[in-house]
Amino acid sequence: MQLKQVIIAYKARDARSKQWAEICAKQLESRECQVLMGPSGPKDNPYPVFLASAAQPIDLALVLGGDGTVLTGARHLAPAGIPILGVNVGGHLGFLTESVEEFQDTEKVWDRLFEDRYAIQRRMMLQAAVYEGHGSNLEPVSEHYLALNEFCVKPASADRMITSILEMEIDGEVVDQYVGDGLIISTPTGSTGYTVSANGPIMHDGMEAITITPICAMSLSSRPLVLPPGSVVSIWPLGDYDLSTKLWTDGVLGTSIWPGHRVDVRMADCRAKFIILRENNSYYQTLREKLLWAGTRVHYSNNHRN
Repeated sequence: MQLKQVIIAYKARDARSKQWAEICAKQLESRECQVLMGPSGPKDNPYPVFLASAAQPIDLALVLGGDGTVLTGARHLAPAGIPILGVNVGGHLGFLTESVEEFQDTEKVWDRLFEDRYAIQRRMMLQAAVYEGHGSNLEPVSEHYLALNEFCVKPASADRMITSILEMEIDGEVVDQYVGDGLIISTPTGSTGYTVSANGPIMHDGMEAITITPICAMSLSSRPLVLPPGSVVSIWPLGDYDLSTKLWTDGVLGTSIWPGHRVDVRMADCRAKFIILRENNSYYQTLREKLLWAGTRVHYSNNHRN
């Protein structure tokens, strides 16, 4: 990999991640690499400036923070095909990041990148837009949104808990109407996020599939669905004339929707690219460690392996 221009995004208002960013920027600049650096957070979005001001193609995005920081980076960088090296500095679970222990000797990390001693993992993303009326109307009334984890259609109100009524179509066919707290439309990457909290299935992140998971549905027959990646999921809000139904993208508010609108969700044309430094990288090890499965704490001897 050539490292002629690199962007570094660090978790806003986190002193440790900013300190790591400054160290990395100094090291890369000593290797004649141009660095663009800035904070990333709910009130800080450095990526439009990064992409607009880049004088040459961006070779790498170093994202220092937790999963939320990496999700923000993926939504902005995936369309440009920029690989992301995420490092868990100041984060919590860190499903999408390299551990900071893997990153202690940063000079060795740059050597590995220069010498192409790493792997690239490509992850499916979803795209969504809001339309008016029948499915034959293909002119969106909103911008297009990207998500690496999930889209969520649910209400939000400052003064009351609202029950949503949502009708779902798959490829133009009405499948069900849901009464409850909302619906999650997830990628395999997002299956270990909000989806698993709503009792949705865990899917290997190397798959391409779409999961629909009801949130606290008022029907015991409302179950999660796993769909082929080519499916188009349309969500219609019904009965909410207070404009309280929202489209959320990776936990960030996208836009408001109301009766007469539909949200179409489908697999995105782009994929998020992640650099993997860990040798013998294992998805199942990540599950054991991050979800604290019993097998990580209680061990029984298995003499039958011998």
